[in-house]
Amino acid sequence: MKSISLWDLPTRLFHWLLVLAVTGSLVTVSLGGTWMLWHERFGLTIVGLISFRLVWGIVGSTYARFLQFVPGPSAISAYLKGEWQGVGHNPLGALSVLAMLGLLGFQAVTGLFASDAIAFNGPLYRAVSSEWSDTITSWHKLTEWVIYGLIALHIASVLFYTLVKKDNLIAPMVSGRKDVSGIQNKERAGGGLVAFIFAVAVAAFAIWVASGGLLPPPPPPPPDLGW
Repeated sequence: MKSISLWDLPTRLFHWLLVLAVTGSLVTVSLGGTWMLWHERFGLTIVGLISFRLVWGIVGSTYARFLQFVPGPSAISAYLKGEWQGVGHNPLGALSVLAMLGLLGFQAVTGLFASDAIAFNGPLYRAVSSEWSDTITSWHKLTEWVIYGLIALHIASVLFYTLVKKDNLIAPMVSGRKDVSGIQNKERAGGGLVAFIFAVAVAAFAIWVASGGLLPPPPPPPPDLGW
């Protein structure tokens, strides 16, 4: 067995910050009322985090790159037959990651246009018609239950691999290192400071756009004539 550097720090920070942001968004939407302001902030955070991860999946270090872990049919078939060998996300785990990124991204983006028809409007609510906002809001509410299911499946899978298959998936996401054997001992490479700054800049721009940065300012309120 050999200990290798598997998950870089930006990948690990992304993972745990996403856990906190998703937890916060689910809690605050349940509380409602004035907590919806924090729900919006958590949603914008998710937009930024996923934007960062999409870029980091291209310019990041070895095992964070999509080309490294996104499986093809042959990899999935080999894994189901027990013949797959690799480090990082296994083929089914990779599909779970893609599903989580896609679903959370969809949920965060739809929330930008959503409205509760009472006191809360998403930051891009003015960019669409009220009819479209109602439709997008219905998608946003429906997807919430799918997210609960996917989170439950993700947690169950991690516990199964850790407790039953004795493949601890949690520790490497904390320390960044993993014990491997045989030829699966390649240290990660790439994903330096310039790549990190670029990914953060893209994430910051995505948050600015999601916050309504490209929208014209709202019209001023009508003057108070004192009547």
